Amino acid sequence: MSHTQSDGGDCTEHRTAVTEAEVEALVRGICFKTGPPRTLGVELEWLVHPLELPRLPVTPERLEAAYTRVRAVPLESALTVEPGGQLELSSPPAASLMECVDTVSADLDAVRNVLARDGLGLVGIGHDPWHAPRRFLHEPRYDAMETCLDRTGPAGRHMMCASASVQVCVDAGHEEPGPLGHTRRWWLAHQLGAVLVAAFANSPLIEGRPTGWQSTRQLVWTEIGAGRAGAPPLDGEPRAAWARHVLDAPVMCVRRDGGPWDVPEGLTFREWTRSGTPRPPTRADLDYHLTTLFPPVRPRGHLELRMIDAQPGEDGWIVPLAVTAALFDDPEAAETAYRAVKPLRERALSLPAPHNPLWVDAARFGLADPELREAADVCFAAALDALPRLGATARVTDAVAAYRDRYVARGRCPADDLLDRFSVTGPPSSRPGPAGGTRTAHGRKDIRT
Repeated sequence: MSHTQSDGGDCTEHRTAVTEAEVEALVRGICFKTGPPRTLGVELEWLVHPLELPRLPVTPERLEAAYTRVRAVPLESALTVEPGGQLELSSPPAASLMECVDTVSADLDAVRNVLARDGLGLVGIGHDPWHAPRRFLHEPRYDAMETCLDRTGPAGRHMMCASASVQVCVDAGHEEPGPLGHTRRWWLAHQLGAVLVAAFANSPLIEGRPTGWQSTRQLVWTEIGAGRAGAPPLDGEPRAAWARHVLDAPVMCVRRDGGPWDVPEGLTFREWTRSGTPRPPTRADLDYHLTTLFPPVRPRGHLELRMIDAQPGEDGWIVPLAVTAALFDDPEAAETAYRAVKPLRERALSLPAPHNPLWVDAARFGLADPELREAADVCFAAALDALPRLGATARVTDAVAAYRDRYVARGRCPADDLLDRFSVTGPPSSRPGPAGGTRTAHGRKDIRT
């Protein structure tokens, strides 16, 4: 989860009310900025745990003191803190893959050095495997978000406070058709997204217990609901489809200059523009509404791919960044990826991601799913072929090749490593009984119960 606006600082701006037609025109105008793909970005979320005993919780006071020191460090990337205390680094737009890798690597080194002085470290796992969700930030945005998401069960708190991801940002693409056209890239992002979920699944545990899912983080996003965390249908023109989705999505909150924010129930932005109650929505309200929608692919002028679990190791994030960049920005690799994932669309049953069988299977089984494994194998081969054309150094290509050999070629993902270690060590003795809910008839844990 990421947003770039301040939490309420723009409440007095853009006070002119917007109509339904104006909202649709605004969204269509800002969601896809087309042109030749030139820039790349990455947003890295990390759990922060003690270096020596990661299973121990970090007190809010210790975390706040450490973050105060981290904020004093000059960085090229934007540094933010998520509701549960996760740390996020968002790179500036980079002109090349290696510029992005080098910038973020240097910033991570600086952040790690400061945290290490406090005995803390960054941990790359898609969902905290040890601790129950606990809120670190208490601000109007997150108070309202928690109230809103609690209506559908505990999944929202897990998303807010216990999840971490690698989010890759690519340009929307050309206006014209073709492998790098924005319509093709929009479609590819949603079909390839399931392959990325499976290949990089890294969250099989909640509170020390297996959930039955390789990417429990993706399960959490699915359980938040289609209006908040789903994609629009892919059978229409992307701009029109996204504009309809934005208008028909539920309003999370109506901000106020003082006191708690209103959290309406069942009010869509379209209905808000028509009714004008509790007050007419403004352009600032639309801008804010867009930050409260969390689809697996979010169009923000560029495309923000949000489905990849945080990865293990100091440099594990480089692999999904490099693979995604190659499959989107190299025309030959993009065409290969398109052909590799095209047969998978039948499994989606024309249902939007992630609420379709293809995405559910990707999150549940990872690369143990034969078709997803086959597609991942083709895509990794295409990426490795393309990376030198994108200027990737041996450090990057070697990392991608090693990942392919360790995981993709064997039908595994990082979640399997966590489960292997769990089978040796067992659950923490201080956590009696299964956590996070009960098994459903389908064999998975339902965190909503």
